[in-house]
Amino acid sequence: QLQLVESGGGLVQPGGSLRLSCAASGFTLRYSAIGWFRQAPGKERVGVSCISATGGSTNYADSVKGRFTISRDNAKNTVYLQMNSLKPEDTAMYYCAAKRGVLIACSTNESWYPTNYWGQGTQVTVSS
Repeated sequence: QLQLVESGGGLVQPGGSLRLSCAASGFTLRYSAIGWFRQAPGKERVGVSCISATGGSTNYADSVKGRFTISRDNAKNTVYLQMNSLKPEDTAMYYCAAKRGVLIACSTNESWYPTNYWGQGTQVTVSS
């Protein structure tokens, strides 16, 4: 069964940090571009960051530039999203998505990713 599983979410105070993980089972992430998305209550899902299969290309939403860092460890079949200086407006459900067979590009547009390569999400709550 092909599956993506997000983890690492939780409750954190403003200014704190979390590291989200996106782990794959049933397939290798080595040849996949990965995107991170988030959806706050009552709002549409938006792209946060992405990384190409090679790791050579990354992209960030303006709202998280300088605070979030995406990385990948192909040996662990996992992509990470390091989130620092968290703000209350970062509160959302965070999802990862994969697009297989694309080596040098990535996208923060959710329509770029096949619907069957999405995880179930991990909740991030930033509150004092």
